[in-house]
Amino acid sequence: MFVQLVLRTCRAENWCARTLTALAAAGASAASLAAGTDLATVLNEALNNDPVFGSARFTEQAGAEAEPQARAALLPNVSLSASLNETRYHLVSDDPAVQPSFVQTFTSWGPTLQVALPLYRAQLWDSLSQSKLSVRQSELQFAQAREDLIVRVAQAYFDVLASSDALAAIETNKRAISEQLAQAQREFEVGTKTIVDTHEAKARYDLAVAQEQVALGDLVVKKSALQAIIGSDAGDLAPLRDQPALAAPQPSNVEAWAHGAEQNNYSVLAARAASEIAERETKRARDAYRPTLDLSGSVQWQHANNGSPTQLFTQNTTAGTIGLIATVPLYTGDLLQSRIREAHANEHRAEQDLETARRNAAQSARQAYTGTDYGLAQVRALESAEASAKTQLESTRVGYEVGVRINLDVLNANTQLFNTQRDLKKARYDFLVNGLRLKAAAGTLEDKDVQAINSMLQK
Repeated sequence: MFVQLVLRTCRAENWCARTLTALAAAGASAASLAAGTDLATVLNEALNNDPVFGSARFTEQAGAEAEPQARAALLPNVSLSASLNETRYHLVSDDPAVQPSFVQTFTSWGPTLQVALPLYRAQLWDSLSQSKLSVRQSELQFAQAREDLIVRVAQAYFDVLASSDALAAIETNKRAISEQLAQAQREFEVGTKTIVDTHEAKARYDLAVAQEQVALGDLVVKKSALQAIIGSDAGDLAPLRDQPALAAPQPSNVEAWAHGAEQNNYSVLAARAASEIAERETKRARDAYRPTLDLSGSVQWQHANNGSPTQLFTQNTTAGTIGLIATVPLYTGDLLQSRIREAHANEHRAEQDLETARRNAAQSARQAYTGTDYGLAQVRALESAEASAKTQLESTRVGYEVGVRINLDVLNANTQLFNTQRDLKKARYDFLVNGLRLKAAAGTLEDKDVQAINSMLQK
């Protein structure tokens, strides 16, 4: 409707038609991006190629081995060894008539099977409890890393779109200024306008050219940031629809989100696991005073050749031993007391870290909720501003044609419309990213949230 109205108003002016042609070309260029890479595809690439997330994945895999290692210390320890011994006798007699001199070598060899089983070691059971918590902590940290990746990818994705929109707005504005400049020159040549209009349009055109170079550089930087995450060039990205259905977060209570973040944020849950691990460490340090009881046994088989200068014989020996080993710590040079004090201090430090994690999660939730709440209000205000800017541009162009507006007024109206449209798109991007940040802070961010945003893209 806007295009038809402007065509009716400016039908006699070639520059108006050419401006609208340029605007249509820009729209067609934007539509060509609809077949570009969408957010879900970029996220899948990031899950496979982001080195930060890859490091978190292998950290989680390594952490999962804590429990089997702790459990192994409670199971029997069986070892097999073998020995080979050689004994050489060299006897020299002072009285050859009584005992002649001789040299003889005797060998013995055989395997030994040893078994050790801890019957009572309180510290080993404490370590097993700690290992289960460590595995849980690794899983929570990995879940947090996945949420962070989703937010990072969405931020980088929409940063590229925002930079592309800014560049497109500048380019479209530059084309409109160029048409206005050409019109001002023609009108000056025929004497209907002054040279001032030409100079104003030329100055505004030169400014647009400078802004275009800055926008090009910013787009390169934003694309490089996304490429650093996914490991390759994402190509053209699918843009957001012109009128996406944006909804306020539910529940619409910032304190409810903050409370949820304090309870369910993955960083908070990992910090709580770390606090419980520190508690078990204090108990483990105290259990070092307890006596220990181990079962030890072995079976040995040995083959040996023995003898004397006049007789050689071989023998096979089988021997088995089994016993209990009890150990009671009496004095360790204040080592155990020092370890208890150290563990107790670390326990208090973990409690403070947990409180810090709670407060940070609540603060992140409040910030993200504010970003979505005020962000949605900003989007609605900019949508109204866009409609007003279009109306203002139409009126200014009509006023310019009838002589009650000057060329600078048209240039300003053009710039205001393009800047408003750019800011509106940026506000929508910020709203969507803040929505993801809010759910990440509350520990409820899922793949379906990405799919919801992905459905708003032009595919």
